[in-house]
Amino acid sequence: MMSSIDRLSAYLKKELIIGGKTIKNRLTLAPMAGLGHIALRELISEFKGFGLLFTGMCSAKAVPHENSSISPVFRWRQTELPYLVCQIFGSEPESMILAAQRIEKEGFFGVDLNFGCSVAAICKKGSGAALLKTPQLACDIVKSVKASVSIPVFAKFRTGWKNDPSFAVKMASLFEESGADALTFHPRVAPDRRSRPPIWDHIAQVQNAVSIPVFGNGNLFEPSDGLKMLEQTQCQGLSIGRMAVAKPWLFAQWTENLIPEKDIYRYTALRMIHLLAKHYEEIYAVKMFKKFAPYFCANFKFGHNILKKMIYGDTLVDLKQNVEMIFQDQPEILQRPNLNLFS
Repeated sequence: MMSSIDRLSAYLKKELIIGGKTIKNRLTLAPMAGLGHIALRELISEFKGFGLLFTGMCSAKAVPHENSSISPVFRWRQTELPYLVCQIFGSEPESMILAAQRIEKEGFFGVDLNFGCSVAAICKKGSGAALLKTPQLACDIVKSVKASVSIPVFAKFRTGWKNDPSFAVKMASLFEESGADALTFHPRVAPDRRSRPPIWDHIAQVQNAVSIPVFGNGNLFEPSDGLKMLEQTQCQGLSIGRMAVAKPWLFAQWTENLIPEKDIYRYTALRMIHLLAKHYEEIYAVKMFKKFAPYFCANFKFGHNILKKMIYGDTLVDLKQNVEMIFQDQPEILQRPNLNLFS
């Protein structure tokens, strides 16, 4: 009899067709803001085990003119383009079209349209989850982008602004009719951010309403969670967000049966510092490590105290010394992360 991890791996390693392109693995990095940067993606790529990676949120207005060699977000390694989807946000079909065309020209696997970000600064501009308040405009954006490029078009969205799964089902159907090739669905309402648990049953309703793949997202911490979501919702794939930051080796663990060594936490923290230094100027690299650290420290008992020690200082040398000091004594590891550190 197959173990749960073997059953999970066997399903996730089934091929899936998205917009005429085939991916060989149904476990993906979730589209996120401020976390899916080039350094994290390179670290995940070194561990392997994923199907697709997504960039951080890129402004559609900026992308057509963005210099990828200096942009902190619209930046990539040439070797990752075959499995990389560029995430964009905006509120106008015209700017989204121009951004998508630049993304296709650069050679990305696909383009992701963000209808899920509930951060006030984004929603005030009429972008992200705010577009769920104007379904026709959201659909016009999908339809316009789909007509302008030949690469797969993804859409990430939430339940809406009220706890009404029928609205999410309606939006999923409308997105499919408008030309979306795949959906990433986060079953929480926008005002909640993450204050309440995601309602996985809503994923099942969304998947049942469409024929395109739906990637389930929300509170996937352990292999048992992944298997439970697949069985409970019948979604076509899994989208990993915060846990990919906490454990960049998770993809390889869930699909390739990677057994993490004891030193993997120390190695990961030091490797993240190295990759941030490789891709960014020191001030920005330090800032990005301090953004990574809370998620990473959620792995440990007394994670808040470890976090304070890890981020103390203003240079990369300081951060390296902090990591080495912390792991002189092996911190106790939690089975499930401390969600108080998952901001």
